Amino acid sequence: MAFALKASLFVSSSALPLNHPMRRGQAAVAVPTPGRPVVGAVAVAAVTAPAPAGRCASLSAAGERGLSVAEAMSRVRANGKTAFIPYITAGDPDLATTAEALRLLDSLGADVIELGLPFSDPSADGPVIQASAARALAAGATTDAVMSMLKEVTPELSCPVVIFSYFNPIVRRGTGCFAAAAEEAGVKGIIIPDLPYEEMHAFRKKAIKNNLELILLTTPATPSERMKEITKASEGFVYLVSVVGVTGARATINPRVKDLLQEIRQVTNKAVAVGFGISTPEHVRQIAEWGSDGVIIGSAMVKQLGEANSPREGLKRLDVYAKSLKNALP
Repeated sequence: MAFALKASLFVSSSALPLNHPMRRGQAAVAVPTPGRPVVGAVAVAAVTAPAPAGRCASLSAAGERGLSVAEAMSRVRANGKTAFIPYITAGDPDLATTAEALRLLDSLGADVIELGLPFSDPSADGPVIQASAARALAAGATTDAVMSMLKEVTPELSCPVVIFSYFNPIVRRGTGCFAAAAEEAGVKGIIIPDLPYEEMHAFRKKAIKNNLELILLTTPATPSERMKEITKASEGFVYLVSVVGVTGARATINPRVKDLLQEIRQVTNKAVAVGFGISTPEHVRQIAEWGSDGVIIGSAMVKQLGEANSPREGLKRLDVYAKSLKNALP
């Protein structure tokens, strides 16, 4: 997704505010950020409430079905193409529309789809995705409801689905329980922008146990040695954030991305996808020319669905917009 990371585990802790939980190696909590709209308490509780006792034990593995993220990216690279990776928010404007959007993006040739799990304090996201998450929560998009929808839809898709989630809902449910629920829903990978670096390896074990690829992010602010550790541990692909900041469309692409791609290539042969601030066919073509294996588009995708006058109009807008970006890729 096109989101940026002022709360990412990959941003040096010295760059964060003194009171930021990431400076203390803690997971983000559902505390409203000053200056941001507060989502209603009922909606917050719906997403962050702990799972009922015994819930995890009732989940059964979904088994192998469909391509993994790494397999999907390898197939694209083998064909000399650049992966098209759109992002949408689950439940915006409603889960039925989300299901249709997933089917639509798959039919248009998405190689991987990133699905945002709405959260009350999306600290890595800009105003477009913040508003999208608030609408989804208000419409009742709980974690259980999202997983139930995915369980029905993922068997119909030819591309893998990756969940983008903040760490708070995962911790509240239980890391192992969340991973098991995601696997049962047919999810293939997970991105956690505020996962504390100290927690990464422990959660990665839970993800591997449940056949989930933990996709890690590196930014222009990531120190060289940390970037090497991230690329070594990341699965599916390495997520290169193009800027330091929150998500949202930008007028131009940070020219340093070209050099960052070369730096990553020197330490890994894993696929690399670029996200944050990408919104036009020109952006997509530029990043592909620089050698990225994939292009991730988030906020601009979310606008098509969430800011339309009706779900039907939103799907039509998404169709036209997604085609314009897909067609710009080599």
